[in-house]
Order: sequence, then C-alpha cells, then structure tokens
Amino acid sequence: MKIQLSFEYQLFENDQQLDGNLQKLLKASKEAINLSYAPYSKFHVGAALLLSNGEIVKGSNQENASFPAGICAERVALSAASSFFPNEKIVAVAISYHNSADDSSTENILSPCGICRQSLLEATQRQQSHIEVILSNPQGKIILLESADNLLPLAFSSDHF
Repeated sequence: MKIQLSFEYQLFENDQQLDGNLQKLLKASKEAINLSYAPYSKFHVGAALLLSNGEIVKGSNQENASFPAGICAERVALSAASSFFPNEKIVAVAISYHNSADDSSTENILSPCGICRQSLLEATQRQQSHIEVILSNPQGKIILLESADNLLPLAFSSDHF
C-alpha cells in the first residue's frame, strides 16, 4: 500500500505580501543574523519568534572551536522564549540566513535542520497550537508554512513512549 504525505505552503516574492506582524517578525530574523557567531562555517542564521503577547524573541546560531558543536538560531530563540516568557505561546517563527562563504547560494530558501525541526514540533505539541513558519532567502523570497508540523512528517514524539 502506498500512502502519500503532502502539505501546502505559500510562496511570496517579497515581504510586502505578508501581513504587518509577519513583516516585523521577518525583519527581526534578518536583524538576528548580525548577532550570529559563525567564524567556522561562515553560515549566519537568524531566527525570531512572535509570541502570543506580541513580544518578538530573537536567536542566532552560535558556533565554537569544537565545530560543528554549537547551537542553531531556532533553538537559541526557543530557549530564550521558554526562559523569559514561559507562559506565552509561540505564534510564528521566521528564519533568515546569510552564507558569507558562498554568495551564490542566495536563491535557495532553506529550512531548519533536523534537530530544530524536532524542537519546533515539540514546541507545537507542548503548547497545543500551531506555529506558522516563515523561511526566507537573502534575495527576499519567502515560503510561509501554516504549521511547523509540516517540517517533520512521521515525526518521533512523546506519543511514541
């Protein structure tokens, strides 16, 4: 038996097609790129979370000399939100990047790594509500996903044990 999994997303040419709150969130994720510490990979990532109280929490990837050990922008932002706003739900996350080692990759719209996908999925499960996901490239193109659940089909979760 074959079963097909699929989901829909929206593709935008620029942030002007997003609503005002999502525009602000995307701008914050781009600002967070400048907070990145990526001297080894030269791959700078910024993430921003929009919380239910309207606050925006930023995160950026942080590398260290034992590269590739480090922490991704998404998990930095998730940890900060959980620490400083433990009772607020995450409404949306925006993720932006700049690859200073290879400017030719700017057309790619990248998505989170596996552990960040798992972390976003668990955040949705913990708060029992969807988290919208905005992915962007340096040239301004955007993918908008209705839920972080779509990033990790057939996910392992606490339901499995």
